[in-house]
Amino acid sequence: MLRSFRYFGFTTLACLLLFNCAKRGSITGGPKDETPPELLRATPPNKSTNFKKKEIQLTFDELVTIEKPDEQILISPPMKNKPEIKPLGFASKTIKIKLLDTLLPNTTYTINFGNSVVDYNEKNPFSFFQYVFSTGNVLDSLSFRGEVRDAFKQKLQPNTSVFLYEENETSTDSIIYNTLPRYVSSTLDSTTFQFNNLKAGKYRLIALQDKNKNYKFDPKIDQIGFIENTISIPEDSIANLSVFKEIPDFKYVRAKQLSKNHFQVGFSGTLEEPSIAVLGDFPDSLQFKTRLFKHPKKDTLDYWVKPFVAQDSIIFKAINGKEIDTIISRYKDQHKDSLKINVTPQSILKLKEAILISANTPLEKLDEKLISILDKDTLPVAFTVKKNNLENEYRIDFSSYEDSNYRVELLPNAVEDFLGNTLKDTIVFNFRTLENSAYGTLKVTIANKNDANLIVQLVQAKEVKSSKAIGATGQANFLGITPGKYSIKIIEDTNNNGKWDTGNYLNKIQPERIFYFEKQVDIRANWDVKQEVSLP
Repeated sequence: MLRSFRYFGFTTLACLLLFNCAKRGSITGGPKDETPPELLRATPPNKSTNFKKKEIQLTFDELVTIEKPDEQILISPPMKNKPEIKPLGFASKTIKIKLLDTLLPNTTYTINFGNSVVDYNEKNPFSFFQYVFSTGNVLDSLSFRGEVRDAFKQKLQPNTSVFLYEENETSTDSIIYNTLPRYVSSTLDSTTFQFNNLKAGKYRLIALQDKNKNYKFDPKIDQIGFIENTISIPEDSIANLSVFKEIPDFKYVRAKQLSKNHFQVGFSGTLEEPSIAVLGDFPDSLQFKTRLFKHPKKDTLDYWVKPFVAQDSIIFKAINGKEIDTIISRYKDQHKDSLKINVTPQSILKLKEAILISANTPLEKLDEKLISILDKDTLPVAFTVKKNNLENEYRIDFSSYEDSNYRVELLPNAVEDFLGNTLKDTIVFNFRTLENSAYGTLKVTIANKNDANLIVQLVQAKEVKSSKAIGATGQANFLGITPGKYSIKIIEDTNNNGKWDTGNYLNKIQPERIFYFEKQVDIRANWDVKQEVSLP
């Protein structure tokens, strides 16, 4: 009996040891499959001529699925009725393409699958496969390639479309608004594009971030890039384009009442000299008072009017430069806004930096006698005040020194707004300046500067932190820079107006060129950085 028990214990222990060993050395299933699917056959065969079929079948050696067909699959020339491609949403070894359009005679068609075809298990793509056929006796075999960049941003959005339109005696600039292109390509996930299977001829070349995917230019939502002159194939073989967003013609688009006296008026286009007035049959004794300023982050104008007049709607006469429009809004007795003061910057003040006082309501008056700035020794500091009506803010300038503390006090009634609200209590803001050694400096030198007007900007997290015009010396000096990493952005200011200007397709105006230095510069405290930049 004892021997049996010992035998049972030994057997149990051996099983436990084997189980633990098995857990530590469990089978992992072998190496990961990184082999893309393989096309076994195409029916009709790829690169067929005299094509008359209504369905194409592509058979693979394993189960495949189709991913992002709207982004990845391009058919050139585009078909008015897009073909049905199956299966979508589940796996199969065969992809079926049912053609629903009447094909053009003597035309070479290309179906570019991009990276849409992937194997079912590991999603390995069958990359950039093209199925080509011709409705005529021969396949067109010419090609054209190029690169697309964003005229303003550092990175191009993926899947930017590139179109070729046949040029003939009836072609007009409006062709891109209402006609399908002859050939279609795309940058997919890169910045380069390539057209294959083209026929010889003259073409217009357009790049488009086609939001509606309708192969047509919608200036309200699409970015566009173009080559001014027609291209000749096969003489021309490569081109580069820059896409940009056009500024639309100015238009007031809506009005909305936000509070009893406050309306927000939307607009599109370039704001010039806006003004808004109340229209209507009112008694002469009723004198409307109004204020207008631009919203800091939106394409809207904040419009304030008093007194309130009880009626269902109100009509405004809105002017911007030479543009005149009438706008109607609902008009209800709502709450009256109270005064809320905002002050920038917060806590840390750079040398020579101004203090900005703004509010949620139109600022009407700032009483300098009720404002004081005290230094660290509680001595008063002289200051000046300037109002910016369109931005609805007061700018307070004073001489500040490094490594100092400052106290700004706004006493009751120091601020009054358009609605008659006043500051009820004393508001105190404390600022301090850092030592000069807490900041860095940067000297940017353009190695190959020509006669062009240049603007150099330091960009951090997509925000322009500092901007300077390049002088005749080809240099720009940035002082008092907060430590961190910055991108260097250079604008070729063609019209010398101190800012970047976009392009216009119909007027054949290209956007002003922008260059980004390939590396970020690292600004450190108490460091002087010199960076030489060569323009391409």
